[in-house]
Amino acid sequence: MIYKTDLSENQISQVVIKNAIKVHKKLGPGLLESAYSKCMTYELLNENLFVEREKQIHLLYDEVRIHKAYKLDLLINEKVIVEIKAVTALTDVHMAQILTYLKLTNCKLGLLLNFNVKLIKYGIKRVVNNL
Repeated sequence: MIYKTDLSENQISQVVIKNAIKVHKKLGPGLLESAYSKCMTYELLNENLFVEREKQIHLLYDEVRIHKAYKLDLLINEKVIVEIKAVTALTDVHMAQILTYLKLTNCKLGLLLNFNVKLIKYGIKRVVNNL
């Protein structure tokens, strides 16, 4: 497969949001996060994006390397982090989590997608790190 690797973070986010809308229209709210994650992976791969699902990241703390310290739901083109939720409401902790992930990976853009909403536009949060 030939991936679209020359896209900017903003272009990637447009594709992700377009497909989040598509997945939400087909499935609606109420499913597990894993179902939305798998469907999003399917759709984004069909868009020829490079998708790493449940990517485990190591952490360097002082001189200690902590293997598999955290796991990203989706990493798109090694540039954009997508965290998928299926919760009643997004909280400050969810926002802090994705911001921490952005800082630790040096990624500039993250999308927090909550599929447990009536309309997906209410479940999309864009988070930036030095963008």
